[in-house]
Amino acid sequence: MIKTAIYPGTFDPITNGHIDIIKRARRLFECVLVAVANSDDKRPMFSLEKRVEMARAAVKNISGVEVEPFSNLLVDFAWSKNIYTIIRGLRAVSDFEYELQMGYANASLNKEIETLYLMPSLENAFISSSVIRTILKHNGNASHLYPKEISAFIKGRA
Repeated sequence: MIKTAIYPGTFDPITNGHIDIIKRARRLFECVLVAVANSDDKRPMFSLEKRVEMARAAVKNISGVEVEPFSNLLVDFAWSKNIYTIIRGLRAVSDFEYELQMGYANASLNKEIETLYLMPSLENAFISSSVIRTILKHNGNASHLYPKEISAFIKGRA
């Protein structure tokens, strides 16, 4: 049985949808490594350090889940950790094309690494970090969309 999977993302910020996928992946694997991408090209709202802190706070009560930052190619990072399964979330058909391209690109870089796609539960299917960031930029309340453990980070973002 495969023991560890990697769940990569920018997590800017981590959402209830991400937590849903992490919990689903954890049921399939002994350990899930949440890999927080540097992603400077996306111009994240939160620094890499804050995103890692938020992710750690959000998963602290889920056994078998670890959080680490990375700034190189995902397949190289996974390989360096002896992880051969990438977990990706699919919310809607619009995600599928992008995720399929990424899965094929990763497979072209390392044929030993597989990508496994998981769907969030229906109540989390619409949640994305970009939706949360948009709400926050307009001073709206998005607290129902992210884990309560990161509320202090969200409030202190300015």
